[in-house]
Amino acid sequence: MIRFPLLLLAALLLCFAACSPRACAEENQVVLNIEPTKENPRNSEGSFVRLKSGRVLFYYSQFYGGAEDGSPARIVAIHSDDAGRTWSAPQVVLENTAGNNVMSVSLLRLASGKLAFFYVLKNSWLDCRPYVRFSTDETATWSEPKLIVAAPGYFVLNNDRVVQLSTGRLVVPVAFHRSHLADPQSSKSFDPRAIAMWYYSDDEGQTWQESPSWWTIPVRSGSGLQEPGLVELADGKLFSWARTDQGAQYGFTSTDAGKNWSAPAPTEMKSPTSPASIKRLPGSASLLAVYNDHSGRFPFPIKRRTPLAVAVSSDGGQSWPNAKLIEEDPASWYCYTAIYFVDDAVLLAYCAGDAKVGPLNRLRIRRISLDWLPAR
Repeated sequence: MIRFPLLLLAALLLCFAACSPRACAEENQVVLNIEPTKENPRNSEGSFVRLKSGRVLFYYSQFYGGAEDGSPARIVAIHSDDAGRTWSAPQVVLENTAGNNVMSVSLLRLASGKLAFFYVLKNSWLDCRPYVRFSTDETATWSEPKLIVAAPGYFVLNNDRVVQLSTGRLVVPVAFHRSHLADPQSSKSFDPRAIAMWYYSDDEGQTWQESPSWWTIPVRSGSGLQEPGLVELADGKLFSWARTDQGAQYGFTSTDAGKNWSAPAPTEMKSPTSPASIKRLPGSASLLAVYNDHSGRFPFPIKRRTPLAVAVSSDGGQSWPNAKLIEEDPASWYCYTAIYFVDDAVLLAYCAGDAKVGPLNRLRIRRISLDWLPAR
């Protein structure tokens, strides 16, 4: 019989507990898949917020009558009372009042305590603009919508993108798509080559101003600077990024709270034409990014939105040396991630489609322990 010293035996048991399948599953697990149905052929992009009661809400786009970007869609909500482990059935929050749909939610707890609910109202290939509503009673009621971009046109605000800075300023990053034709029903009217723009408010969303800076991509491109996002760094500077067809996210910086932005340049975030999501880790200067990592450190199929990785940057987004995979099926499609920190975990909600259900039609929520994330 082999006899282990008591201290060694205790260490082995501790190691086994830490590495057991159940423990590992609890550190990183899919907690919900919202599958497409005949009635709702697409469930996609959304945003989280936590109520004062502790309940976590998630608003997302529920499509009906089709699964295309121009198909009818409404905004629905689910909630969790156990920090994101289990979720309720959906309830309608905002019915479709547009020519096409309402979609792409950003939820935000403002410094004043109010809640803000951003979304885009899409009427046609010539008319897509962001709106915001407010709640002072923890989402029991919402105010009438306020238009953020007064100018006519097609302005894309992605889900989970709006930021309130430490100064109190709200900043909204949008992609403007010009029109080729005057036909609102023709997809040929839409120019995919996007211009990156930013709007800001110093009165918690009551009035909005356009940043003097706007940028086109400085190379020949079929995408331009699409679906921008932004994050405030620990030193008060802002880092913004946009997806491109150049094999990388392009980045911008602002040193004056989003009024002026540097010229776009390729970042070290190598990816297909797919959006990245970035937020500051709680109590840290480090950034957490979720994106389709095509740097080569993980296997990837060219131009496909897979795999999906989490990466950490300690230098304001200049480099992303530490990363882990959370999805790696080469035949699947992962994108439009919402990031929300709750207790000792992070909730990620993203499209997790495949050839069977369609690329954007399944919505997945994953709960990951902060201890599981890459070194930071």
